[in-house]
Amino acid sequence: MSAATRDALIDAFLAEAGWADGLREKLPGDASFRRYERIRRGNATVMLMDAPPPQEDVRPFVALAEHLAGLGYSAPRLLARDVDSGFLLLEDFGDTTFTRALQADADEAALYTAAVDLLADLHARPGAADIDIPLYDDALFLREAHLLTDWYLPAIDPAADAGAARAGLSEALTPLLALARRMPQTLVLRDYHVDNLMVLPGRPGIAGLGLLDFQDAVIGPVTYDLVSLLEDARRDVPAALADSLLSRYAAAFPALDPAALEVSYRVMGAQRALKIIGIFTRLSRRDGKHRYLGHIDRLWRLVDRDTDHPALAPLRAFLAETFPPTRRRVPEIPA
Repeated sequence: MSAATRDALIDAFLAEAGWADGLREKLPGDASFRRYERIRRGNATVMLMDAPPPQEDVRPFVALAEHLAGLGYSAPRLLARDVDSGFLLLEDFGDTTFTRALQADADEAALYTAAVDLLADLHARPGAADIDIPLYDDALFLREAHLLTDWYLPAIDPAADAGAARAGLSEALTPLLALARRMPQTLVLRDYHVDNLMVLPGRPGIAGLGLLDFQDAVIGPVTYDLVSLLEDARRDVPAALADSLLSRYAAAFPALDPAALEVSYRVMGAQRALKIIGIFTRLSRRDGKHRYLGHIDRLWRLVDRDTDHPALAPLRAFLAETFPPTRRRVPEIPA
């Protein structure tokens, strides 16, 4: 579909929704094919999500937004939709992401504490998992982890045996996934970090946190979203703060074994960091989005921190052999 044709479809969608006369402002893109516009009319604003098929599918977002709202959380209200064309008109949460609030010297501990408390509230609700979404099973975990061997390894060493590395990673990681699942399984939002959390003044308690970018949610270990938040791929979270918040979460669930919680958290942290190294490399090599490469050094530091736990020794040994220091570098930007 040409850009002009899609623009015409957007115009028709906005006209049908009663927003044809709004002033449109394009917003910066992210790592997906989705794009967003803020539409103003007087003092009112709404958000347009343009998620072009077949690269994107808005139906999971719609289902999750309605589910989260039904649980009492602040997901954007759906004002109009055309799921076949990939258009949604959404409630506008404004611009104050946690990231921007932190850049404006907001209380870091208070923001992160609120985000952990929301997860504790979500994980205490039996109904959180009552939604038809995929399971975070071994096949999905491994498929994600293989982004490291399929994209990052060839980028930093084209002569490397990526197939052997893939097999070795599966062998090292698979038994650890069983350890990660010793925690309860629930709704996992998957991209739960400061870029996707909004400050919503005037809303009490957990409703004061706006939730974004949850369309890839799955059912999996409660520790995954904790890792997403506290081991951020794009931002250094002070280790003391992360440790204290993990303890705060554990205190909310005294029936959980603290040692098992720690192991699950470290396995999820290592898997996630390895996956994202591969994703950021793919964004550069395939999509020409190179700015994410600047986070790879941080991700390797997170891998080292998580695999330092004795339970993760097999994974640490595999990484030491397959990704020695000479292979833990930022890939060059293709010419």
